[in-house]
Amino acid sequence: MTIHEASKRYCIPLPILQEYESWGLCGAVKKVMGAWQYDEQDLERLGTIMTLHDVGFTSGEVEEYMRLLLSEQSTDEERMRMLNRQRRTILDEIHFREQQLSRLDYLRYEIQRAQQGQR
Repeated sequence: MTIHEASKRYCIPLPILQEYESWGLCGAVKKVMGAWQYDEQDLERLGTIMTLHDVGFTSGEVEEYMRLLLSEQSTDEERMRMLNRQRRTILDEIHFREQQLSRLDYLRYEIQRAQQGQR
């Protein structure tokens, strides 16, 4: 499957596919008649890459995670640390947003209370 076919079929933006190729992690990717050919293993890796992008990993973090994943050494602990760090970041953002909503709701409450007092 070519880069354009993979992009279209799996809704993967071309820049992400190009980035993946530039990392040199495409073990089974071959150039055939000037076009990259992706196999099933590459598509599985791309699924992981898309997930990492979706949860907020930077391109550098995605590359680091994928290099660890494809390492011949056991990297489970290091990858788990990366995932836990991102999870904490997301939770911090959720808590911040919850505080914002609480403040917003208080302002709404004040307006509603003032409107009821005018009736």
